[in-house]
Amino acid sequence: MRIIKLDAIDSTNSYLRQLCAKEAVKDFTVVVANFQTNGRGQMGTQWSSQDSKNLMVSVFKDVSYVNVDLHFFISMVVALSILEALESFKIKNLKVKWPNDILSENKKIGGILIENVIKQTKIGASIIGFGINVNQTKFEKFQHRVASGIIIKGNF
Repeated sequence: MRIIKLDAIDSTNSYLRQLCAKEAVKDFTVVVANFQTNGRGQMGTQWSSQDSKNLMVSVFKDVSYVNVDLHFFISMVVALSILEALESFKIKNLKVKWPNDILSENKKIGGILIENVIKQTKIGASIIGFGINVNQTKFEKFQHRVASGIIIKGNF
């Protein structure tokens, strides 16, 4: 597994997509950043985060065996896997607001952005981006609908 750690980048998904255009990227290549200047969400929304306060990750996954009409299964697997991982931290009342929000106590603590590369009737690969609010306690927008799921001392 190749892990690329960045201090700051516009978007981990954009970085990984550009890397795919330059070279053959191996399955499960991971890009993680301390800060994103232009983090993206579904339908053009922006994912904003304080520097070094949250988890921002993108993963390249070969899904060439998945037919285009089954693309939602990728979203289901990703969302449910994140939910299962967060449950180990004893976060209360976790649920998925389909297709891409992770909620705790009905407040958004994470989001998912999946960008598929389609080749004919198959999905060649997916760039799976997700952000999890970890240590951020103040949010510029949507204060009443957003929260951090985990407060961790020190850097992660």
